[in-house]
Amino acid sequence: MPDKKIVNENVIDLKKLLEEVAQNSESTLFEPPKKDGDAAKINTLINRAMRLLAQRDHGETELRRKLLIPPMPFVKPQNKKSSWASRKKPAQNEFAEEEAVRAKPEPRPVPEEIPEEHVQAVIDYCYQHQWLDDAKFASRYISGRSHKGYGAQRIRSELLQKGVDKEIITVALENTDVDWCALARDLAVRKFGENLPTDWKEKSKVLRYLLYRGFFQEEIQSIYRDFDD
Repeated sequence: MPDKKIVNENVIDLKKLLEEVAQNSESTLFEPPKKDGDAAKINTLINRAMRLLAQRDHGETELRRKLLIPPMPFVKPQNKKSSWASRKKPAQNEFAEEEAVRAKPEPRPVPEEIPEEHVQAVIDYCYQHQWLDDAKFASRYISGRSHKGYGAQRIRSELLQKGVDKEIITVALENTDVDWCALARDLAVRKFGENLPTDWKEKSKVLRYLLYRGFFQEEIQSIYRDFDD
């Protein structure tokens, strides 16, 4: 598996750019950019990445995807007349409302596209500061989702959707200390009671419920086989 920390020749040298910002302006890494250059834009992206990572863990692919989405430009809201003014001068306001209807709204600014090389520079910066680690992210994600009652099959699918590598997911699932059979049993008891149904019609409800939660057939069968008093 390729080392994600290796920087491509075409990727911007983030350290060099940040040094240029420090030399040519009074801005710092965490201050709003003061010049419309690559370094200032990357500074802004770093701030976005830090806010996202502070909210919750992210894998590399998920973070990259979010950083590539350009933020919508700020549009100053139009001033609206108060209800008191509308009662005070009805004739004047009627004319103003007529003019507003005829006036065309200003077109919304088109968000500026974010270059992939800028995002790559930020991703590399995050790896350099140990803010990103897909292996640790997968391990923590498995722990969190299993505590909410989801099985390994569903958790694997969710991690794949987040762009985590299959091999990393497999290793993380192998190293987890979650007892999936016991977890399936606990969920079934909470949902259907201590004495789980044994006739096929009711038993099939237990099967469908646990399959939906992401457990494997073998784990579901074990709640009757291994926990039978």
